[in-house]
Amino acid sequence: MGTSSSDPAAVTGSCDAAVAPCQRSAPAASRPGLVLAATILASSLAFVDGSVVNVALPTIGQNLHADAGTLQWVINSYLLPLSALLLLGGAAGDHFGRRRLLISGTTLFALASFGCAVAPNLSTLLTSRLLQGVGAAMLMPNSLAILGQSFAGESKGRAIGIWAASGAALGAIGPVIGGWLIDLGSWRAIFLLNLPLAIGAIVLAWQFVPRDHETRDHPLDVLGGLLATVGLAALTWALTIGSGTGGWTPGAGVAAVFSAGLLILFLLIERRRGEAAMLPLGLFASKSLIGLTLFTFLLYGALGELFVLVPYMLIKTAGYSATAAGAALLPLPLLLTMTSPLFGGLAGRIGPRLPLATGPLVVAAGFALALRIDTSAHYWSDVLPMILLIAFGMSAAVAPLTTAVLTAVDAQHTGSASGLNSAVARLGGLIATALLGTVLAAQGQLLLTAFHVAMLAGAVACVAASLSAITLLAARLGHR
Repeated sequence: MGTSSSDPAAVTGSCDAAVAPCQRSAPAASRPGLVLAATILASSLAFVDGSVVNVALPTIGQNLHADAGTLQWVINSYLLPLSALLLLGGAAGDHFGRRRLLISGTTLFALASFGCAVAPNLSTLLTSRLLQGVGAAMLMPNSLAILGQSFAGESKGRAIGIWAASGAALGAIGPVIGGWLIDLGSWRAIFLLNLPLAIGAIVLAWQFVPRDHETRDHPLDVLGGLLATVGLAALTWALTIGSGTGGWTPGAGVAAVFSAGLLILFLLIERRRGEAAMLPLGLFASKSLIGLTLFTFLLYGALGELFVLVPYMLIKTAGYSATAAGAALLPLPLLLTMTSPLFGGLAGRIGPRLPLATGPLVVAAGFALALRIDTSAHYWSDVLPMILLIAFGMSAAVAPLTTAVLTAVDAQHTGSASGLNSAVARLGGLIATALLGTVLAAQGQLLLTAFHVAMLAGAVACVAASLSAITLLAARLGHR
């Protein structure tokens, strides 16, 4: 996972980047600098969009008369296909060509962004968000695979570092610009921010990314992707209804059972497909990888909750402008960018187990500080200390997590393990957002109380992540 943006999906940049060195060879790029620019612009679409939309939730809810359940879907209709199809998107790049998937995914993302900007109603907005998620699942893994095939040796590491830092900068600035546009009266304009980025990525990829070879040795695991998507959609719907004011209705219960059945069927099919599966179950022969998967789900679930609720709370209860709320989280990605390399080097010397055990405890302490936020929350004294503590704790975890994932499995499975870890990070945010119905439906003092309960739940999840690292990771994992 890594140093990306003020959005949990974007903070997964380092682990996404870990896939790049594992790709097969392809025609060399004649202008690798412009190839790097194309991959940065394409992947920044996912980083910027995820962080900006969180700031826009209160305005979208007011403008389109959306209730709490619908607001959850404004986020989750994007995270759902991204979580479920990320691994399939990488395999499709190998199958049909990464350049083709990058251009197609970026084009789809741009068209869907325009659909969001002009959406006349909620159903159109949610459909467009869903298509954005599909486009992101196509472009993200292939932008990094193209990076991996275009650079070699020391230049590859430098290129990946530039990619991660650029994603951090764009993702951090995005909410501030988005908040400013919202304060000017247009939440729709935040989606138009994606269009120049997408056009630049498409033009550069078309001109400078070499055509790569298609491989059709194994059919794509389309059935696995479909089962994962529908199963997660049913689970998300059930959790959204169950966490709302209406509670667990019979319909929500049926959806939960239906989801369980589909996900069990997905696992059975993946086991039968073996190494050709979208999710090779042989990965889980590693006890350490099981621990890292649980760790990622819990920590990034808590982070997803934070990035949704803090801007929402500051706007709805503390009277912040959208610009101020967008800037409130800015120190987190900036501090991650500066300090993660230090903790990555430390993990290389002592192994990742200790940083992974202690980092989430610091994050949990930051969540506990959120209990000080109330209707008169002052940024410098009440909000910033929480953000700095969480940023420091995340810095201790994100780079060591990449090291741990890459050393928890054998060399031939490092790409699959990295992709799985990135998908699980998004899944954590998806599930966390689905559980926020009670908070988003509350008003006034009830909203403040529900926010504090959610922050306590985030602290508990971080402590559980620490325990998973302590109990399941091998003591010498990743140790030099």
